[in-house]
Amino acid sequence: MSLTATATITRAKRRGRKAGWRQITASQAFLLPATIIFIVLFIVPLGQSFWWSLTDFTGYNPNPNFIGFANYATILQDPSMLAGLLFTLLFAVGTTVLITALAIPLAVQLNKVFFGRNLVRSLWFFPAIPSMAILGLVWRYILSPLDSGVVNSVLVKLGLDSVGWLSTDALAKVSVIVVGVWAATGWHAVLYTAYLQSIPAEYYEVAKIDGATSRQQFFGITLPLLTPAMVISTFLLMTGGLKVFDLPYTLTNGGPGFSTYTITQSIVVSGVGQGRYGLASALAVLFTFAVGILSFSQLALTKVIERRFS
Repeated sequence: MSLTATATITRAKRRGRKAGWRQITASQAFLLPATIIFIVLFIVPLGQSFWWSLTDFTGYNPNPNFIGFANYATILQDPSMLAGLLFTLLFAVGTTVLITALAIPLAVQLNKVFFGRNLVRSLWFFPAIPSMAILGLVWRYILSPLDSGVVNSVLVKLGLDSVGWLSTDALAKVSVIVVGVWAATGWHAVLYTAYLQSIPAEYYEVAKIDGATSRQQFFGITLPLLTPAMVISTFLLMTGGLKVFDLPYTLTNGGPGFSTYTITQSIVVSGVGQGRYGLASALAVLFTFAVGILSFSQLALTKVIERRFS
């Protein structure tokens, strides 16, 4: 090979490397605004909260005292905060499992052709329109433990004893979870319906020709192809359940006792509401890390499920 050809090849390689670096630089430039927003709106507040969690900051003292991990020790010894953490996990996991188990079969039914299908879909979707705070107030009247409550008044007229739906620990927890499931099942059913409509009808026709039953079609075709929708739905349910505040607060006010207390209610009421910003910051930091661990665990689990059905 001549010296001229060698020099030409060398110059071409250099131009290729420069073009590649320019493309990488351009891609990084597009990511720069999102990175800045992430740092300003997440990293900086999280760092500030972590610093406050190590102090006795009350919101008024400009120079708070460094107290180390005393706030974290207080959280682990406070029964209300521990109860809030446990019920938040119970609510998030319980609503996620129940809504997923109910929304998928409901979506299959709503995807069928029948008279008034659009009206039925709208009725199922309607509970997701009002805010959870309004729904909590409405259901607080319906499930009132007094005889004047809607459900108890019906029971009394039937000659039965009234039930303390919101006045006993176990029933209050069940009531909050049931109302949460009732409010969100229709919305997630509509989400699954949208994915069901993207499944080619030829798959079911071939399965029918092969003699597959409805149950076999559901577990062999419908459920595997709904995996992407399940990933989105369960992620939304878990993240929404972990930060729930308005529904338990308006329905039971965290009671009876601390049985339906949530972690966000602990941050607002026991921390910020009492001027203990350091304690609230410590609770927020722990809550952020817990949500992160659960979210990454859920994403890892969904990837395993996707590989299983792919």
